[in-house]
Amino acid sequence: MKAHPVFEGDRLRATTFRPRRRRLFVSFRQRVGTPGNFDEARPVMGFVGNGWAHLHLQSRWNDWFVNPETEALEARLAEFTARYEQVVAMGFSMGGYGALRLARALRLTRLMAISPQFSIDPWVVPFDRRYRAEAAGWDATSGDLTHRCTEVGGAVLVDPFKPLDLAHGRLICKAFPKLTLVMLPCGGHPATRAIRQGGRFDWLKTELAEGLADPRAVGRVHRKVRRQSESYWRHLAEVARWHHRPALSAAAEGHAKALSEKASVRPADRA
Repeated sequence: MKAHPVFEGDRLRATTFRPRRRRLFVSFRQRVGTPGNFDEARPVMGFVGNGWAHLHLQSRWNDWFVNPETEALEARLAEFTARYEQVVAMGFSMGGYGALRLARALRLTRLMAISPQFSIDPWVVPFDRRYRAEAAGWDATSGDLTHRCTEVGGAVLVDPFKPLDLAHGRLICKAFPKLTLVMLPCGGHPATRAIRQGGRFDWLKTELAEGLADPRAVGRVHRKVRRQSESYWRHLAEVARWHHRPALSAAAEGHAKALSEKASVRPADRA
């Protein structure tokens, strides 16, 4: 499938697939372990295969899409997205922040932000020290979401047992009043790991495409599938240890081990 460049800078890149359609899905590169290069953009077939155009945004470095090229990217996105009847987005962690930061330029109507940050500025989020290296030299004015709020609807998905993610989620929903904070206990970071392991991640994309009429439905699906997720049980074991509940922790570890062993058995080895 042909990729069409929308913006090509030294630090930011935007690539689209099937741009002539009337509805647009936007995805974002999340924080990577070894930054410094752009990835090859690939279409998200769950959207492209169902009549949507797809736009993928990347930052070469882990800078939360805030750098000297941000304003130029915003101007290009505002021009590019003017043709679409709907623009929806999904972003994980840094990508979730990127969706919020660029929501106005993208003309977002609907968003699913998964374990996003409200900021990485130490003055704004002094409680979160995870991203202090990336925050060095960060442009706090350009990165401020307070004055970039929009009426975008949708969901912010967080694991409430990840207190830093929960704090960011609450700040985001205060600033973006039409977003709903949805708790996915022991989902991890990102909070949708159990949903993915439970085979319902495609359902998430369908919900986003079809309107996400009830954001809390994501929480209900999480509850249905979490018992089949090794990640869920590992996180539950960790939480139980924090709360000095050794029996629960041991039981959860046992469930996680059983699911791991089940997954490792090849079909030919099964009776």
